[in-house]
Amino acid sequence: MKKVGLLVGRERTFPVSLIESINERGGGEVVAEFVKIGGVRHDAGVGYDLIIDRISHEVPFYRAFLKRAALEGCVVINNPFWWSSDDKFFNFSLGTKLGVAIPRTVLLPQKNYIEGITSESLRNLEFPLDWQSIADYVGFPAIIKPFDGGGWKNVSRVNDLEELWKVYDTTDTLCMTLQEMIDWDQFVRCYCIGQQDVMIMPYDPRKGYLSGEQYVHDPTYLSTETAQRVAQDVLKLNRALGYDINTVEFAIKDGIPYAIDFMNPAPDAELASVGEFYHNWLTKAVTDLVFRRLAEPRPEQVYRWDALLNPQPGATQPLAAAASAAQSAADSVLPQSVRDLPSNVVDTVTDFLSHATGVVSGLVNAVTEAATPGAQAGEQSETPVGYTPAEPKAATKRPRAASGSKKGAAKGSTKRAAPTRPKKSATGEPGEA
Repeated sequence: MKKVGLLVGRERTFPVSLIESINERGGGEVVAEFVKIGGVRHDAGVGYDLIIDRISHEVPFYRAFLKRAALEGCVVINNPFWWSSDDKFFNFSLGTKLGVAIPRTVLLPQKNYIEGITSESLRNLEFPLDWQSIADYVGFPAIIKPFDGGGWKNVSRVNDLEELWKVYDTTDTLCMTLQEMIDWDQFVRCYCIGQQDVMIMPYDPRKGYLSGEQYVHDPTYLSTETAQRVAQDVLKLNRALGYDINTVEFAIKDGIPYAIDFMNPAPDAELASVGEFYHNWLTKAVTDLVFRRLAEPRPEQVYRWDALLNPQPGATQPLAAAASAAQSAADSVLPQSVRDLPSNVVDTVTDFLSHATGVVSGLVNAVTEAATPGAQAGEQSETPVGYTPAEPKAATKRPRAASGSKKGAAKGSTKRAAPTRPKKSATGEPGEA
């Protein structure tokens, strides 16, 4: 019997639906339940084959426990090592490298710092900060939000430098980003499960949580062309980031989907919020993912950070194949006919060198293809997408301005220093991403 554990926060309906779905399909061979933990020994097993994490981003004790579970060979969704090291500003930079449209974004120094950080600790920091150059690059209106966070917490719209400074002064020890605001025509939030299943959901962030009006089931919301690009970008981002459960949000303007948030590894799934259709789709998709992961051969544990950061199911098999290919290639590099030849037979030696070069090239390719993490996943072209878009409509797309609107920017001196007085950080009430 295999055991699946759920680590959850305040949400109610999704964990219960998922446990019931897994247990029904498992038929007693796979059993799902809520994880119960107390003091965690450093040298004990964890008792689970797979754990789904929905809350460790808010509870450091849970995050440490999950890393310990992964060390014991437990499959943790999402990977706690990557989640710990990830942040949204890095994601924006990565998205740009991947060719995904990203609004102009600037990382801002913190307003305040934890106790013990003094002006001497910040000698590398530009002082005063050139706010005008930041405003010129991003433009107004803009969105100021934490570089690492979720749930739309501490997110504000600012229309000029004065408003930016006013909000910035309230951010305390939070590290913030300032991002170009996309005046969107359409907005979607997309589930991505197992780096292969995509559900595109029309979404209105202006509506209240649990209002029943944020998520709309409208298969004709996007054109075929836009829906295909959105789905491709969702897969591209999640395969690069390694998340098995995540959402990606796009603000769509003039047919261009701008990815504005794609670090949501514990996305909203409550029935009263997302609605019955999306709730049921996600429950089934995650159930499918659980059984796929449980069926995959587990690699031999490698006690190294990079192996834990990117574990490859069944990695020993392709590596063994690569080793076998290497041995075969090595045996063929010096065929017996060449060994027996006199050293002055130049033509034959030339043929031998050509043969050896080809073998070595083939060996390198074989080892690279067999050992490169995620190589096969990145080559997938057929992708289940839970969306039936409308036929594309004729539209004229206007080019995006290079620098954006600067309306409302304050004139004159904008060199304003970020205070560096030390301050203790406070811990608020946990909340889901």
